Amino acid sequence: MSTETLIPQDAKHQPLSEADKLAQDAATAAQVRRLANHPDVVALRVEKVRTQIDAVIWLGIFLGLAFTMVNVQSFAAAGAATWSAGWVAGWLLDPMVSLVLVAVLRAEQVTARYQVSTGVWAHRTKWFAFLATYVMNTWKSWTHFDVAGVVLHSVPPVLVFLAAETAPVLRDKLTEAVMAAAGTAFTGQPVADAPSAEPAPSEDNAGETPAPATRPRRRPARKPAAKPARKLRGDYLADARAAWAPGIEITPAWVRSVCPEISRGTSKNVADDLIAETTAPAALPVPADQPVTVDQEEAA
Repeated sequence: MSTETLIPQDAKHQPLSEADKLAQDAATAAQVRRLANHPDVVALRVEKVRTQIDAVIWLGIFLGLAFTMVNVQSFAAAGAATWSAGWVAGWLLDPMVSLVLVAVLRAEQVTARYQVSTGVWAHRTKWFAFLATYVMNTWKSWTHFDVAGVVLHSVPPVLVFLAAETAPVLRDKLTEAVMAAAGTAFTGQPVADAPSAEPAPSEDNAGETPAPATRPRRRPARKPAAKPARKLRGDYLADARAAWAPGIEITPAWVRSVCPEISRGTSKNVADDLIAETTAPAALPVPADQPVTVDQEEAA
């Protein structure tokens, strides 16, 4: 085999120069980078990570709930004979609490994907299920002042609670990662491939300057939103003056109803200023036919 066959060749069976090979590598790298930042590719990777995280978290939750089941049954049975009605009913207490907790977590697994809040009652239900499980698990250890037993029976329910609170946050952040990839990382514009070796100047364009290579446009950085100007005491007084009408009792509570963002101390000061303005005696006009005295001329 001759050494000529080992040299890379193009479609015309001509040897490629070092610059041509680097240009091909640059074009391939640009295409890989462009596809790696595509939102669909990023979303697929995030979905794989989301599936792994959900599987591990659910496994830890079920193992923790299974560990607490025996202690809860012992707490509920309260020394009842084996296979008696009280002993059998004790096994129903922990699954009852655990199934409600799993239902809430399953709902949050879906809502967190679309960044929808589940409301305050979902959090209250999780807190109640956690506290109930924790108290029933550690009650016997607390009554006997068994520190080792308290620590041993506290770890599983606390871990279940932390997993229940952390899982929606992780899913929400994964969704934000997908949105960030679609909004900032991928611009929708193809990345300019690296040009190959510069063509030799021909007779037609020997005197012309080659056009510069175009680069992909970058989005301008967003300016932070300007903070609203702080309102002063005079601004609150002007708002209260505009809202006041004869017959309205001027009180700090009324000022706060007109200006909800005002503080209690400032509302009292504004109320005092407005009362002073509305109760001040107005200057009496001088009739046209009445002669003006020297004192009135000096006052004018």
